[in-house]
Amino acid sequence: MDISVVKYSGEDTGRKISLSNEVFGVEPNDHAIYLDVKQYLANQRQGTHKSKERGEISGSTKKIKRQKGTGTARAGSIKSPVFRGGGRVFGPQPRNYSFKLNKKLKELARKSVLTYKAKDNSIAVVEDFNFEAPKTKEYLKMLEALSLGNKKTLLVLSEGNKNIVLSGRNVQNTKVITADSLNTYDVLHADNLILSESSLEKIDNLLKK
Repeated sequence: MDISVVKYSGEDTGRKISLSNEVFGVEPNDHAIYLDVKQYLANQRQGTHKSKERGEISGSTKKIKRQKGTGTARAGSIKSPVFRGGGRVFGPQPRNYSFKLNKKLKELARKSVLTYKAKDNSIAVVEDFNFEAPKTKEYLKMLEALSLGNKKTLLVLSEGNKNIVLSGRNVQNTKVITADSLNTYDVLHADNLILSESSLEKIDNLLKK
């Protein structure tokens, strides 16, 4: 699949670049995408939730009322879960939610979402560029020039660029990452991908292995 290379100002460079079939033309695997997204979201969880059991509650261990003759159920401790302020039964405990996935499955998931984006014509390739200084206004101009002002976008650079990252940081519904950090969740979450020309080559090298 050939795609036109444009400048960040929206001008056509007159050049075209081919999207690799090995990365952007595979048979998509929806289950691989599901597992990779599930792992990504699970890894974001801190897992620091905690509730106290009856053994951890501060309170007297004295029997709160006599065993018989009250007309109510017997009770031995104010820390019992049946009382307000008592311990919680089977409450949440700190845990690690992360789990492992096969490396090839994760690569298949990324190739699958990139293939979907290519099929939907939701990929724009931009000639490598830089901003002289961090300017949100410049970033917004670029999105407008590419007709992506109202879309969720993911800009992928070949390497970190402080000026571009800072320019896009406060723009709603957009994210800037490097090709090394490309993940299934971010690609799936975005309506459109903006790939810098050099990042496209790097993505090919990473996923063609």
